[in-house]
Amino acid sequence: MKKLQRNQTREVKIGSVVIGNGNPIAIQSMCSTKTQDIEATIAQIRCLEEAGADVIRLAIDNKKDAQALFKLSEQTSANICVDLQENYRLAKDVAPHVQKIRYNPGHLYHHERSKPWQDKVKFLVDVAAKNDCAMRVGINCGSVDPNKSNQYNHNDTMTPMLESAFEHCVLLESMGFTRYCVSLKDSNPEKVIELNKRFAKQFPYVPLHLGVTEAGMLPDGAIKTRIALEQLITQGIGDTIRVSLTLPNTRKAEEIMEGKRILEDIANGRVRSVVNYNPGKLNIISCPSCSRVENEAFIHLAEQVRDLTQYAEDYRITIAIMGCRVNGPGETDQADLGLWCGPKYVNLKRGAETIGSFKYDEILPKLKSEVNGLISRLNH
Repeated sequence: MKKLQRNQTREVKIGSVVIGNGNPIAIQSMCSTKTQDIEATIAQIRCLEEAGADVIRLAIDNKKDAQALFKLSEQTSANICVDLQENYRLAKDVAPHVQKIRYNPGHLYHHERSKPWQDKVKFLVDVAAKNDCAMRVGINCGSVDPNKSNQYNHNDTMTPMLESAFEHCVLLESMGFTRYCVSLKDSNPEKVIELNKRFAKQFPYVPLHLGVTEAGMLPDGAIKTRIALEQLITQGIGDTIRVSLTLPNTRKAEEIMEGKRILEDIANGRVRSVVNYNPGKLNIISCPSCSRVENEAFIHLAEQVRDLTQYAEDYRITIAIMGCRVNGPGETDQADLGLWCGPKYVNLKRGAETIGSFKYDEILPKLKSEVNGLISRLNH
């Protein structure tokens, strides 16, 4: 593969991998097995490593996950990143066994709400520095800190994301912690491009992790990601990537393979000339399968939704299908119709409004009725 020209961001070491400062773009993925299922998780880590993963992320939601991580770390030398979500204090338990900690500024809000977010970040910085860990400040469109997003018009999702990133970078720099990267992810490739271009202009020295969140199923998920990555990487922006796809556990390594194809095509000048993805058409968003999925029927449901709604492909309708309670409620708010999936029931939403909860074998007719209603309103 030809060497891609990079912006001169600073180096950040993540275990055996170094990103930034002209180093090769690292490819990441996330395990979709349950973290406490040590045998299955180790098998998936090895599968991802064999496919070429440079960094592998695991979800850590509770003490039992943290205890499982200790056992996992004894069986792998992979570069592990932990995703803490709300329970940031678990960092102290897991940091000795990993190479990177990912926190979401929006999710910090939900835990110990009376405590200033700056104090929570300081806790994470102290833990990371003590344990030789890198960090990622991971900002997603559907989980921005409410204190930040409420300051802006609900149609302006990019400004609160950027301001959140800026203030976290300023705080980290003031603490003397520079071993971090930032991600700004949206399900819309155009917004991903704009967010990362604006961030890179403001903080040109901070490495960026690129990806389209909830990119969905193949082939659309890979196409959406490709469009965003082509537009950014060809401008020197981006130091590490993930292709977030809705896939069964047995096919998780395809995220790495798709990432490799995209980077190789960009390096060899095989890029697209358009940014818009299906403007004015049906857009189906679905989150990547991960260990937080509470019912693996979610993956099959996403495929069923895609097949069911083909008749609406010429209408500008966005349907979001989310696999867990962590991201489901917020990440579906911006869609025309949203489905976030629990263990036994699927919550159907119309924008931010919850319509009801339905069993997996009941949801499709309900969804079709809602789609038909949207089409009728669009036609009038």
